[in-house]
Amino acid sequence: MKKRQINYENREFLYEAVLQLKNIEECAAFFEDLCTVQELASISQRLVVAKYLTEDKVYADIVDITSASTATISRVNRTLQTGKDGYGVVFDRLKKQGKMG
Repeated sequence: MKKRQINYENREFLYEAVLQLKNIEECAAFFEDLCTVQELASISQRLVVAKYLTEDKVYADIVDITSASTATISRVNRTLQTGKDGYGVVFDRLKKQGKMG
């Protein structure tokens, strides 16, 4: 089996695993087991940066609020512009549930 196929299967297994989580407690336990403290901090920071970008906050404000580098903000912004709309799907659902300002 090719490395690319294995990597795809690994990611698909991860996605299936995440879909099994039923609440915040399960999600927190899973991600705290799966990720290092730094990985979890980086992932959550990128999500918050994306949220602020979709709220039209400027880079300087996002840096102040999140401590993210301008390079990180730029990468997240590029993903928002040219990605697969994963952030958009999640943010729309969070808004409908009243969990996003």
